[in-house]
Amino acid sequence: MKNWWRKSLVVAVAVLSLGTIPPNHTIWENLLEEKAELKTHAEKSRNTQITYDWPDPSELYYNTPTILDTVHQTAEQQSYMKFGSRIGPVIEDEFKTVILPNIQRAIDLHLAQVDKDSLRKLAISQKPSGDHSEKIFHIFNTETNKDKIRFHVRTEKKPIEGYYFNFHYHLEEDDFQQHITLGDIYWSKNTPPKWLS
Repeated sequence: MKNWWRKSLVVAVAVLSLGTIPPNHTIWENLLEEKAELKTHAEKSRNTQITYDWPDPSELYYNTPTILDTVHQTAEQQSYMKFGSRIGPVIEDEFKTVILPNIQRAIDLHLAQVDKDSLRKLAISQKPSGDHSEKIFHIFNTETNKDKIRFHVRTEKKPIEGYYFNFHYHLEEDDFQQHITLGDIYWSKNTPPKWLS
């Protein structure tokens, strides 16, 4: 069937060009060769399996992976310090499986937008707040002493259910107004002890 179309095309061109383009001209040979090459290329690509080699995000954003590791470790240490010996053992497992990975993702996401020179100037605050204050830790610029990201936990009392710890963070971009939730951990119907206790 394809040969029929090809022959018809050759005859039509010969008639329309009044014989100035003869049927055995090199144009027709090149046209036939290109079609054959396209056909074999299409068959090869149909049988080829495509695999993507995704790069590690730490390789994209950080000069050395130790910067990211240090930030993650310090964030975890500051969180456990905030919980103290009375809250920590009760919520430790759920914090480690649910909240901590979300904190690490938030850090990764926002530090990825910082250039490497500015990244070297960042540090984590070393003292979480006690009593009923929300501060777990802040990531701040050591030169300007201005916060970039604030990680907090708030105690919330929900009617009938009891007390929850709401983990969230705030960003410098919106002057720390937006409340970005990382997750909740249920405490009990009893009032939780103060932080750092």
